[in-house]
Amino acid sequence: MSQHSLFAEHALLPSGWARDVLLSWNDQGVVTGVKAETVCPEGTSRTAGPVLPGMPNLHSHAFQRAFGGLTEYRGATQDSFWSWRSLMYRFAAAITPEQLEAIATGLYVEMLEAGYTSVCEFHYVHHDHDGRPYADDAALSMCLLRAAARAGMGLTLLPVLYQTSGFGAAAPSEGQRRFIRSTDNMLALLHKLKPLCEAQGARLGLAPHSLRAVPPGSLREALAGLHALDATAPVHIHIAEQTAEVDACLAWSGQRPVEWLLEHAPVDARWCLVHATHMSAEESTHAARTGAVAGLCPSTEANLGDGIFDAAPWLQAGGHWGVGSDSHACVNAAEELMLLEYSQRLATRQRNVLASVAQPSVATSMTLQAVAGGAQASARPVAGLAVGQQADMAVLDAQHPLLRDLPTPEAMLSAHVFASHRQSALQQVWVAGRVQVQSGRHVLHDTALNGLVTARQQLLMNTP
Repeated sequence: MSQHSLFAEHALLPSGWARDVLLSWNDQGVVTGVKAETVCPEGTSRTAGPVLPGMPNLHSHAFQRAFGGLTEYRGATQDSFWSWRSLMYRFAAAITPEQLEAIATGLYVEMLEAGYTSVCEFHYVHHDHDGRPYADDAALSMCLLRAAARAGMGLTLLPVLYQTSGFGAAAPSEGQRRFIRSTDNMLALLHKLKPLCEAQGARLGLAPHSLRAVPPGSLREALAGLHALDATAPVHIHIAEQTAEVDACLAWSGQRPVEWLLEHAPVDARWCLVHATHMSAEESTHAARTGAVAGLCPSTEANLGDGIFDAAPWLQAGGHWGVGSDSHACVNAAEELMLLEYSQRLATRQRNVLASVAQPSVATSMTLQAVAGGAQASARPVAGLAVGQQADMAVLDAQHPLLRDLPTPEAMLSAHVFASHRQSALQQVWVAGRVQVQSGRHVLHDTALNGLVTARQQLLMNTP
């Protein structure tokens, strides 16, 4: 088995920044050596700047990239998530398999150029336009697998269980007809997809859409079936995203959403609580202590007016977190970190809120936390530059005008997150030891993005 290597003057390891680092990996793209304070062997390539761990994107609805920017108008006295959802339903109703694959391919290329090296795809458009299954019930899931393979993106596929339109088993709406699956049907899909995911190096999990969309009995049955298939599979769920959801859950059960979930489901380190925006301090503490990851999507939460995650009680309880781009109003790993930190500053009227005693540089601290939490949510070995992990990494361009001649790698990363155009300071991106982005561009940039644009045009022509 051959070895591959790369030498970096500075590299961000799970323990922090290290100098003169030799990274080695095998043909499978798994890191076999991380040696700091060493010399560059003759013939080994040197990076153009500091090396960062690749960032996992822990929450994505790929098709929603197609209507980015198209909901930025007020259609009523007040606008909210619920009015945004109406356009989402129209696009979901119209999209074809070919369009989904084209949009996802373009999106994953964008993600790679923006520093994401893997994605958790929360996939809920399952069926044909009339709500009936395709001849191949996994047709749309396969579109996402092919898109990830073509772009070179690591993937955790999370088929979504969606059965009701509201708490108390309210009947699904017409706009949800392509989402609906019985529990048995979902488990059959998972059994079909598992070997297909494994053949590609992807991971398979399950996403109960939300408490309002999955009745308690179905949730129990689905989790039991998933556990029988793979006891280590990840579970992702939208939870406490909007105040309206909290109010509806209280009216239905007498409990807040996270409170109800912790009492009725086996929440542990396999779980990702997506958004978790509206929790009491007690809920935050109890949820954090389960080991679950908070899946934060700052650009989408801001775009939808959802609210601000209260990081303090979560972190005080030892909670883990990662970032995702969700609806893809923004596709940029560093931008999500910046927005998350700025939201905490606005809420607390303090600065450098998400720094720590161990990592006083807030950009460094956030990057390490987001990579660790994102890897846990992905259930894949993508937890940074360490032996046994996948060789996923991004190289900063030390000659970028905002980074050039800065004295430390911490300063360069800070400039990347808070002062550059964020994406433009990335020189290379590697996935499993293979260069996917060179000089800031993916080899499929033009082809993939043109495909996305064409699919969007088709959808706009066919969306009432």
